[in-house]
Amino acid sequence: MNDELADPHEGGGRTLASPCCASKRTGGGAPAAATGAAVAGAEAVHKSPPRAADTKGLLALSGGTFLMGTDDPDGVPEDMEGPVRPVVVDSFEIAATPVTNEEFARFVESTGYRTDAEWFGWSFVFHLLLAPSARPHVLAGTVPQAAWWLAVEGAHWAAPDGPGSSVQGREQHPVVHVSYRDAQAYCEWSGTRLATEAEWEYAARGGLPQARYAWGDELTPNGQHRCNIWQGTFPTANSADDGFVGTSPVTAFPPNGFGLHDVAGNVWEITAEPWRDLWGRVLPSERVIRGGSYLCHDSYCNRYRVAARSRTTEDSSSGNTGFRVAR
Repeated sequence: MNDELADPHEGGGRTLASPCCASKRTGGGAPAAATGAAVAGAEAVHKSPPRAADTKGLLALSGGTFLMGTDDPDGVPEDMEGPVRPVVVDSFEIAATPVTNEEFARFVESTGYRTDAEWFGWSFVFHLLLAPSARPHVLAGTVPQAAWWLAVEGAHWAAPDGPGSSVQGREQHPVVHVSYRDAQAYCEWSGTRLATEAEWEYAARGGLPQARYAWGDELTPNGQHRCNIWQGTFPTANSADDGFVGTSPVTAFPPNGFGLHDVAGNVWEITAEPWRDLWGRVLPSERVIRGGSYLCHDSYCNRYRVAARSRTTEDSSSGNTGFRVAR
């Protein structure tokens, strides 16, 4: 799915798009509201943030051969989840959780870094999560077939629901409104990197060969929720049976067999992997994202399955996309 929205900063020609439940910017460049000087400054910060020691402990995985992908009939053919194939992964380390607001705040305090959402001046907020104070900041335009995404001026990682909101009380929630470029800058500062897609899936499977979910084949074993996804009628009513409407603390649900939390639901996780089309050609401005988010629902986006995948552009940001680090 690749729904489009006319850029609220321009009269036409440039579009925004929403693959699955993760919105993205498309068309390259910055909106008109971002000046050339601001874009140049963003590029400089992206390239050389001040360096710091790694502040996050990582899980060491020995690697090996595993069966990647799925032939699940509920898979999404255009996402190229299959075929199932053996893949070899070398030993590596990966974070137990996505990067949190608290961790990202330390990075910003240390470097003065400004995210793409801040440089562009807006980001995507899910309509039910919009702060009342942010209503005047909703930009014109809707995403066809995905009108639940609002382009909100002033929405960024520290104001995730728009102006007037904050991350106070959400320090242990995953950071959102971050782009691939923001994630790369954080990794450079912390002495880490993003995982490859194969590493991410190997870690997310937790040693369960070809299981549908990171914990097995049943979504709610013994009636227990194992991830933060949508319950109810998407996109108008979330019953929050799992305890959450938006993001949740990164350790709110049990870890998988390798000790990783949140590899299903909560937030999409940006990987290092460039997206390839059906013919194997690299789309250099797009990256693979994995894991699904709190907006995933069987009726619309069942990408909380461990083999599911989607994509985003390198400058995209939204209220349901974050990242975890590896090394």
